[in-house]
Amino acid sequence: MCGGVAALLAATLTACALPTTTGGSAPGSARLTADLASYPASLDPGLQYDTDSYSVYRNIFDQLLHRDPKTNKPVPWLATRWRQTDATTWQFTLRDDVRFTDGSRLTAADAAFSIERILDPKLGSQQNANFSAISSATGHGDTLTIQTAYPSPTLLTYLTTLSVVPEAYVKKVGNAQFNLRPMGSGPYAFVSAIPGSQVVLRRNDHWWGHEPPIRQVTFRAVPSAASRVADLTSGKADIADSMTPDTAIQMRGASNLDVLSAPTERVSYLAFNTLRGGPTDDPRVRRAISLAIDYKSLISALEQGYAKQVNSVLTPLAVGYPKALAPYTYDPAKARALVKQAGAAGKTVVMATSPTYDPQIVQVIQANIQDTGLRVAIDNTDQATYLKKVQGPTHDWGSIRFGQWSCSCLDADGVAYPLFHTGTVWSSYHNTAFDTLVDQARRTLDPAARDRLYARAYGILDKDLPGIGLFQIYSIYGANKRLLWHPDAQQSFYVADMRFAS
Repeated sequence: MCGGVAALLAATLTACALPTTTGGSAPGSARLTADLASYPASLDPGLQYDTDSYSVYRNIFDQLLHRDPKTNKPVPWLATRWRQTDATTWQFTLRDDVRFTDGSRLTAADAAFSIERILDPKLGSQQNANFSAISSATGHGDTLTIQTAYPSPTLLTYLTTLSVVPEAYVKKVGNAQFNLRPMGSGPYAFVSAIPGSQVVLRRNDHWWGHEPPIRQVTFRAVPSAASRVADLTSGKADIADSMTPDTAIQMRGASNLDVLSAPTERVSYLAFNTLRGGPTDDPRVRRAISLAIDYKSLISALEQGYAKQVNSVLTPLAVGYPKALAPYTYDPAKARALVKQAGAAGKTVVMATSPTYDPQIVQVIQANIQDTGLRVAIDNTDQATYLKKVQGPTHDWGSIRFGQWSCSCLDADGVAYPLFHTGTVWSSYHNTAFDTLVDQARRTLDPAARDRLYARAYGILDKDLPGIGLFQIYSIYGANKRLLWHPDAQQSFYVADMRFAS
């Protein structure tokens, strides 16, 4: 690491000489080092789908479909074409030249297994809600047949997130070992991992797609944003994700770095425990917290142009965004009055978060809420622990959780259903009328009718407030200037699309 990093971070960063022995940015090198905010919670693509996990495992595995980054429409990938034979039956034709890294051929049976595995309650997949419209999946040769329980308007968009796993290998080694040593058919193959620290992948030279320019990639868990900037500045890392607006300003001052950003479908939000949350069981307390947050200052002062205000736990990029809802308002006096009315003044609410999320935002929200008379205790754990806790069936994770949500589907179904429908692993909320509306919306093909259903469903959420949308997130990556790559709305992190300028 070059000298003076601490001083540079305290003021404006300037360029340091790049070492030629570390990182991937040295001339002639085809290695890339990527700093992530957290170690992947899972390398099994059938389990978690948080950013730090899928940034790694979607390079090891191929997805059934991909999404065109310009149009956001599903396009062929493993499946080259598809058709509906009736309202609930889909047939997909898969490529016949795809092999897993052990040399075995990928078939439609592997794709069917990948779906059925997520749907199997024994796996405990956090993606179950996304694929729950599927009643069965079968594969014969190169033909995958998917049967849905009802006409599904979102099937194709969810299939862009389906990573296909090798049935024989998973059954041979078991789920636990598969998570430790994943094997796929994607552009990169798993090499090694130091749990909690780093994952190393190498190029799969037998991949059916184009030859990736990057030969090897090392994903490193670096929770501190300042440390990620230091790594980029010194050349120890070539790209880093989950950067903050403050670090973006710092990186603009470094001659060897670029800031890469794009508006995303990801929404920053607070979710309330309405079942066992203590003070947040009371809707008056939830309303008070919604009124206590200074949304405009949060966006202008901390996000500095890398965010946009929303009116719900959804972004305008998603189908079903409730445009008619009024934006959240800031009224600290009314918030204090509601807390007092609820008899909650002086009571403690526990806010769950993780180092993946910007601590400055968490601290500002903590201060805003405490201005109502509530006390806020921050429960900050690593991402894997955070996810396990908030997804627990006992709902004893605290009162409030800070989160950032993306379904990679650009549809309200992938947000409203998993976060707030009764019985999902994410939901600590119950409202029968809301459940009925989102159930209807996921069975309705007419776009206008779906918009009306989601408008009503989000109207209920706006009244009950099991969650608050803070802002639409703009992705922020720091990267070596020689690294050529463009982020997209899905926050895809396909290393095969990256290359160094010669």
